[in-house]
Amino acid sequence: MSKIAIVTDSTAYLPEEVREQNNIKMVPLNVVFGEESIQEEVEITASQFYERMKTTEKLPTTSQPAIGLFVELFEQLKQDGYEAAICITLSSDISGTYQSAMSAVDMVDDFTVKGFDSKISCSPQGYFVLEAAELAKAGKNIEEIIATLEIMRDQVNAYFMVDDLNHLHRGGRLNTAQLFVGSLLKIKPVLHFVDGKIQPFEKVRTEKKALQRIYNLLAEEVAGQHSAKITVIHSNRLNDAESIADELKSKYTQAEVTISYFGPVIGTHLGEGSLGVSWFVKNE
Repeated sequence: MSKIAIVTDSTAYLPEEVREQNNIKMVPLNVVFGEESIQEEVEITASQFYERMKTTEKLPTTSQPAIGLFVELFEQLKQDGYEAAICITLSSDISGTYQSAMSAVDMVDDFTVKGFDSKISCSPQGYFVLEAAELAKAGKNIEEIIATLEIMRDQVNAYFMVDDLNHLHRGGRLNTAQLFVGSLLKIKPVLHFVDGKIQPFEKVRTEKKALQRIYNLLAEEVAGQHSAKITVIHSNRLNDAESIADELKSKYTQAEVTISYFGPVIGTHLGEGSLGVSWFVKNE
């Protein structure tokens, strides 16, 4: 067993079997329907969430994990013989999860926890988590793992498009001016993360053109590389995601192409119908 535990939150959307295979611990965020707070990836799946969204009268909200969940997990890791943990969370600019985790550290005696703010979410966050787990398994120390994750920031990218800008606006992720212009012109903007925040990258009129723009960005970084990880991310659009993944597999035979999803918490803010592509090209 590795002496360093790897902890993340649910918005990395790593399947349970992947977490188990890589000895990754997960703390869930919550999606809130009225007075009912539900832990994503534990009490509700992505498919169940999108099905419920079709019948709910009031759109849900989201909340970060309670500090107590982190305290409980860190205490358990210490009891299980771990010497330390690295906790990798979604961007602190869109959630208080990182702050909750770091506050919990002060409540656990004689156990070292290093936090890593991924400045992103979903499958790109998962890239950091899986890399950390691999390095921990290889016997690397905390400083070496964190240093590698910092280098990865320039090697990980993600671009996505949403079907309805109102979700991002309602959640405070898009300002009123951006919403007005986008809605007025029926724009399908290509979005990405800048310094931990969701920002428009480019305004495109149709989904087809938006997807082509993402393909072009992907080609600029992946074409000619010996290896890469590419992930197609979707909000309840599995068939479309599979078609995109098949196309990318045939074009980038050297790459590992997978499919992931925008789960309940991120799906609350992006809405059903969103699509994205993320990639990680490690500079050897």
